[in-house]
Amino acid sequence: MRFSPKKFFVSNSFTRKLHKGYLYVFLLPSLGFIVVFFLIPVILTFLIGLTKMDYSFRWDWIGLGNYIYILRDKWAYKILGNTLFYVFTTLAFFNVGMALFISIATTHINDKIGSIFRSIWLLPRITPSTVYALLWLWAARGEANSLFNWLTSIFGLHPIDWKLTYPWLLVILVNGFVGTSFGMIIFTAALKSIPEDYIRAAKVDGASTLQIIRYVELPLIKWPLLFVTAYQTLSLLTSYEYILLVTDGGPGLYTTEVWALYSYHLAFAQYGGIVKFGYGAALATILVIIGLIMSVIYWKVFRFRELMVEPKIEV
Repeated sequence: MRFSPKKFFVSNSFTRKLHKGYLYVFLLPSLGFIVVFFLIPVILTFLIGLTKMDYSFRWDWIGLGNYIYILRDKWAYKILGNTLFYVFTTLAFFNVGMALFISIATTHINDKIGSIFRSIWLLPRITPSTVYALLWLWAARGEANSLFNWLTSIFGLHPIDWKLTYPWLLVILVNGFVGTSFGMIIFTAALKSIPEDYIRAAKVDGASTLQIIRYVELPLIKWPLLFVTAYQTLSLLTSYEYILLVTDGGPGLYTTEVWALYSYHLAFAQYGGIVKFGYGAALATILVIIGLIMSVIYWKVFRFRELMVEPKIEV
C-alpha cells in the first residue's frame, strides 16, 4: 500500500478541525453562563439606566438624563473619591500587601505552624458576614471595656467610639482581614510550587533569606501577584457588603459611602418608599465601565497576554 502525502495531510487537517469543533462544544456551557449571568444583566442594567423606573416598573424613557444628573450630583464626586480611596488602600495594605507578607512569612517557618496560622487567618472568610461584622462592632464600641479600648488603655489612651472617630480605619480593617485570605492562598500555592533546587542553589551561593525572597521568590511569582492585584481591584470596586453592615455609609452624610453602596441605597434602601431604579442602574453602569477600563489597563500594563502565550521549547 503506497503512502499518499496529500491524503495524509488532508486527513490530518480534518482531524484538527474536528478537535477544534469539540473544543468549542466544551466552551458552550461557560459561554452560556457568561451570557445569562453577565451580558444580559449588563444590558438590562444599561437599559434601565435610560429610564426613571421606580416600584411601578414602568419603562419611562429619559435617555441620558440619569447620566447627565450624575455629573450634576454634588455627592457623586465625593463618593467616587471614597471608592478610589477604599479600593487602593485596602488593596495595598491587605489584599496584596498583607497577603504577600503572610505567605512569605509562613512558608519560611515550620510548615505545620505556617499551615495552622494560615488556617486561622481563613476564619473571617468562612464566618457568616453578619456574625463577622457584629464581632467588629462589638470590639470597636465606645465603652471602656471594649476590645479596642481595652488594648489602647494599656498605653494610657482614653476610650473612644472607633466607629464614629475612625470609620475608615474600621471599614478597611473589616474588609482587609477577609480580602487577605484570597491572596494568601494564591501566593502560598505559588511559593510552594517553586522548585526546591532554586532555593538550594541560592543558599549555596551564600544568599540570605531576604536575598532569596527578593531575587528568587518574588520574580517567580510575578504572574500570581499581578493576577491577585487585578482581580482584587475589580472585586473591591463592586463590594459594599461589609460597609453596609458596619457603617452603612456613615457616620454622617456619605462619610464611608462607596459607589456600589450608593447605587444600592438609591435603588433599594431609600426612606419613605422612594426608590430610583433608573438612577441606581445608571450608577451601576458607570461602575461596569470603570471596571472594564481598569481591566484593559491591567491587561496592557501587566502584559497578561504573555501569560496566555503557549511556551516555546527550542530543541
